[in-house]
Amino acid sequence: MIVATDVHKRYGALEVLRGIDLTVARGEVTCLIGPSGSGKSTFLRCVNRLERIQGGRLTVDDEFIGYKVKRGRLHELRESEIAAQRAQIGMVFQHFHLFAHMTALENVIEAPLRVHKLDRATAIERATDLLAQVGLEDKLDAYPSQLSGGQQQRVAIARALAMEPKLMLFDEPTSALDPETVGEVLDVMRGLADAGMTMLVVTHEMGFAREVADTVAFMDEGRVIESGPPEELLERPAHPRTQEFLARVL
Repeated sequence: MIVATDVHKRYGALEVLRGIDLTVARGEVTCLIGPSGSGKSTFLRCVNRLERIQGGRLTVDDEFIGYKVKRGRLHELRESEIAAQRAQIGMVFQHFHLFAHMTALENVIEAPLRVHKLDRATAIERATDLLAQVGLEDKLDAYPSQLSGGQQQRVAIARALAMEPKLMLFDEPTSALDPETVGEVLDVMRGLADAGMTMLVVTHEMGFAREVADTVAFMDEGRVIESGPPEELLERPAHPRTQEFLARVL
């Protein structure tokens, strides 16, 4: 589903991604772990073209993100074409980003109405089902200010799913939550994984990575240092830097 080859990203003189090579198979869950500032969130934002890469190649479902091939050369897409690509990739952020003036139901139906031009009755029916799926069937008319952090994040997940994405990106979805509500969100993500959703997850939740991920990739200083099945990478890391990181966090 995702193939990154020698991906580079810099901000002025600061090189944040220094040649990322990573493959995420269709229907699998890959967790990105590593210290803060290692480029994990930046890479996630590159996958749905919230950030533009400066080198390498990045494809989702065999399509170049932000580019098209014409006469054997890559040409940059127009903003409307990039938006169409992005609409197929769901993203859940650290800080929810719900519309404060809209109810949970209104937050979930907004994009299908505006982007997919879905009729309102169908959008409401789908949104109601999705909110029930994340355990919020009794919060349809609640505003974000009336919801806990965990409930807001579950609305954000339902909102992303409402666009029927082929890929879900999660950028530290539990880091802004109190310990009591972390489990609510992780349970929803486990359900998505069990249903076969392709997921790329930036996380510090090692227990989730160990239990749910098909692949865990350790990033440091803008590179993927090593990757592999969680039982191998988390228990028997090969690289000294991975060993040092895991010794501190586990």
